[in-house]
Amino acid sequence: MKNITTKTLAPVLLVALAITGLIYLLGGCGPSSAEPKKTETQNPADERIPVYTAHVQSKLIDLPVHASGMLTSSAEQRLAFKIGGVISKIYVDEGDAVRPGQLLATLDKTEIDAQVSQANQVLLKAERDLGRVEGLYRDSSATLELLQNATTGRDVAKEGLQIAKFNQQYAEIRATRGGKIIKKLMNAGEITGPGTPVFVLFETGTNDWVVKVNVSDRDWARLRTGMPAKVTMDAYPGTVFNGRVSDLAPAADPANGLYPVEIRIQPQGKRFAPGLFAEVDIAPQQARRYAVVPVEAIIEGDGLEAFVFALQPDGESVQKIPVQVAFLEGNLAVLAQSLPETTEVITSGAPYLTEKKKVKKMEQAGDGAKPEAVSNH
Repeated sequence: MKNITTKTLAPVLLVALAITGLIYLLGGCGPSSAEPKKTETQNPADERIPVYTAHVQSKLIDLPVHASGMLTSSAEQRLAFKIGGVISKIYVDEGDAVRPGQLLATLDKTEIDAQVSQANQVLLKAERDLGRVEGLYRDSSATLELLQNATTGRDVAKEGLQIAKFNQQYAEIRATRGGKIIKKLMNAGEITGPGTPVFVLFETGTNDWVVKVNVSDRDWARLRTGMPAKVTMDAYPGTVFNGRVSDLAPAADPANGLYPVEIRIQPQGKRFAPGLFAEVDIAPQQARRYAVVPVEAIIEGDGLEAFVFALQPDGESVQKIPVQVAFLEGNLAVLAQSLPETTEVITSGAPYLTEKKKVKKMEQAGDGAKPEAVSNH
């Protein structure tokens, strides 16, 4: 074998190094498998919520006065004895119809009869005393002063007897007019005082029924007697009773600060009873301008309180505005407060909005169907 020397290895090593460098250079010029491939940049999706808008309108409206109250009689009477005593007998019960002059209750007259008899005896004695003094005066045995005193005593006794007889007459209760006994507050055997109510009598004629409601000072100022009213009752759904304002209280009720108003109505063939719940709408014939929006713009309604979303000047942002709905008129919501007519409120798509979300205003014509409902999630 030939010995391998350094001189013989040198050319071989040079050739190997050259080949290795060439391979490295060729590899560096090509794409690297470790390096991730670059992807094309894509535009982000439009996340704006498509909505329709409508401008706030100003409309001249006769805003009705709405109130609720109870049906009652315009002629309510609380019948009582003039004097106190023990109730002897009661002749009627709750719900009974009575006629004028009918006897309803009596007192035990033992005491009052004794008072009449006592007053009669006092009068007889006064008359005897006066007769004796007159005889003495004619004989000049009595002075004029004694005669005058005896005359006064006789007159006082006469008036006392008249009072006792008057009280005896009113030791009973009689109906002063026809109607119905609504309440019987006491029973036979109970002790009553002068003027203490024993019965509540309601007149129930065709023209005696009224609805009593309370209104605010602002509504009271808009009302006049004779104004027409519409009355509805839960007892008769679907029936509208015609009525008119019959009385306006001159002062507010101190208990609640509201003004009592009476609306007289006709039964229209229905059976009425005191205490029926009624709702009243009165047209004051005083038109004023109100802001109105489509009813679709109203969200989160709670009674009369609600909200609307208003489009901001940038055309993408919205603001949640609290509103108070006075009433609905067709497909419009009449607002109790004013809003600028330049305000645009969101109609379709409003329930899916928040103030943090952006919107895309759609044109009412030319954009096809209305935007589909978009979820908050």
